[in-house]
Amino acid sequence: MAIIPILIAWPALMALVVPWIRDPGVRGRVVYLGAGVLMALAAFLLAGWLQGGGGILDLVGPVPVLDHLMLAGEFALMALIVVLCIRYKKYPVILLSVSQTVLMAWSELTCPVESATHLRIDCLTMLMIVIAALVGGLICIYAVGYMKAYHRRHTEYQDRSGFFFSMLFFFLAAMIGLVLSENLIWMYFFWEITSVISFLLIGYTHAEEAIHNSFRALWMNLLGGLGFAIAIVVAAHTIHTVQLNEVVAAGATIPVVLLAFAGLTKSAQLPFSSWLFGAMVAPTPSSALLHSATMVKAGVYLLIRLAPAMAGNMTGMMVSFIGGFTFIAASMMAIAQNDGKKVLAFSTISNLGLIVACAGIGAEETIWAAVLLMLFHAVSKSMLFQAVGSIENCLGSRDIEDMHGLLLRLPKLTYIMGIGIAGMYLAPFGMLISKWVALRAFVDANNYLLVIFLAYGSATTMLYWSKWLCKLVSLHHTKVQVTDVTRKDQYFSMFIHAGATLGLCLLFPLVSSKVVTPIIQELYGTAHEVLSMSVLTTMAIMLISVLFVPALMFLLTRSAHRDYVPIYMGGANEGDNTYFVNSYGQPEHLYLSNWYLRFEFGRRRLMRPGVIISAGVIVVMMCVIIGGAV
Repeated sequence: MAIIPILIAWPALMALVVPWIRDPGVRGRVVYLGAGVLMALAAFLLAGWLQGGGGILDLVGPVPVLDHLMLAGEFALMALIVVLCIRYKKYPVILLSVSQTVLMAWSELTCPVESATHLRIDCLTMLMIVIAALVGGLICIYAVGYMKAYHRRHTEYQDRSGFFFSMLFFFLAAMIGLVLSENLIWMYFFWEITSVISFLLIGYTHAEEAIHNSFRALWMNLLGGLGFAIAIVVAAHTIHTVQLNEVVAAGATIPVVLLAFAGLTKSAQLPFSSWLFGAMVAPTPSSALLHSATMVKAGVYLLIRLAPAMAGNMTGMMVSFIGGFTFIAASMMAIAQNDGKKVLAFSTISNLGLIVACAGIGAEETIWAAVLLMLFHAVSKSMLFQAVGSIENCLGSRDIEDMHGLLLRLPKLTYIMGIGIAGMYLAPFGMLISKWVALRAFVDANNYLLVIFLAYGSATTMLYWSKWLCKLVSLHHTKVQVTDVTRKDQYFSMFIHAGATLGLCLLFPLVSSKVVTPIIQELYGTAHEVLSMSVLTTMAIMLISVLFVPALMFLLTRSAHRDYVPIYMGGANEGDNTYFVNSYGQPEHLYLSNWYLRFEFGRRRLMRPGVIISAGVIVVMMCVIIGGAV
């Protein structure tokens, strides 16, 4: 498996090369090359792994030189954080960074633990590599065209596109290294790289709001990193191992609960959700990367790994409650949002909450649901962020109210949006099927609180997605002309995402049996069939249903152009069913607006109680768990 170090080194090399290319055209072609090679390397690794039997493959024994280089890298990251904190006078963040770096150095130097392996490939690792390489590579390709339009529209910001692409590639290298790592010290190193790069991406514009939001993301992720570091130190000194699978097999209470805490912060669960909302100030490609394929998926990946050690104990209860509570709270707050990217942000946190709840329960069915939710969410949410960014470049706005009747103005982007939204909540897409399986597993586990969270959270989810989808497909004619400025590279990425969403739906039974079931087998040693319908019957239903949304949108477009009739508007219709002349001879604008229930579900009303409740639960339960273990 000589391709593995190349898979990590290639995006890192691209990250070093891209900033030095000044010509935008040449830089764009280099980014295309880098993304294409990354996806090809992942495909070759997948093919070689399958050819070798597709089992668990342990790689790289003790490598002192690499261990020392990683320790030096941790100090370099600490130095960067300290310098930036001093520059922007964010002194408390320095303490978080210095404390965990010094703690890790002390542990590695005073209590070295020999590791039988540093890297491991299994079914879950391979799935995460494919997600990161494919979705992340397509986001890089999309970003080439997007960043040109972004800086054309935002002339107030310095064009640092070279730095932006560099951070995207570094992010992908760190994510691939993270999911490959079996050694917790190596995983921690890549974990901290993702935290620092997300901080740099969020603060890309150097605007005051961007700087504030980036430091909030940094300190929250460093807090989780501190928990990660303490978990490693405790594991090294008590059970004398830093191997993730050995920690899980031993059921070591304190390391597991601290690692779970780190997973909660990275996956933006309450009370740590605000850092992900703040990430919206960054350009859309970074939002797509943070919300879909990399940053937040690192947290749920770790929690899924820990699931067997959390099943049926207090740690699992804490994680499942926080996930379920985040699911319903974030979905309720999403109802009150009219900014498209904010709706996607709340939706991301909500869906991550459901994945986290499934991991906390730790049963075979819930992990089956969690893996499929993670897969469908990565593809659909990346596509939705890209589509919203393209719509914003065309309209000059990402307000959902401005997207009224977008089917007639930007049909291609609306088709993509429609498929993405359908993939998030409509049958027969995998998100809905996975929720049904999770619901059944919650009932079987007698966790009726999670049943309530899932039932009501799914209802609120249906409300905010339906509002948005109906806005897009309404047959609304207007005199306002919109030019589609979306570039071919952007459409290339979005079309691939749309095809992947439809393909995953159509091949759902095969994905379940060939991808998810082997993951369950590796985690638990056994795996039972979750889908009871025959494969052919299920695929026939999928084939018919999966084409429903695009076909309906196409027919609506055709009928709108054929059957348009001016309506009575309380005055002289100006011909577009949007403006009419009132009794004073003045033009009036008529439009339909969604109901956002801001007083009932607004962020200002629900966020603080949500943070207080979730923080209280985490503090109390961690004290009980750690106190009982000690």
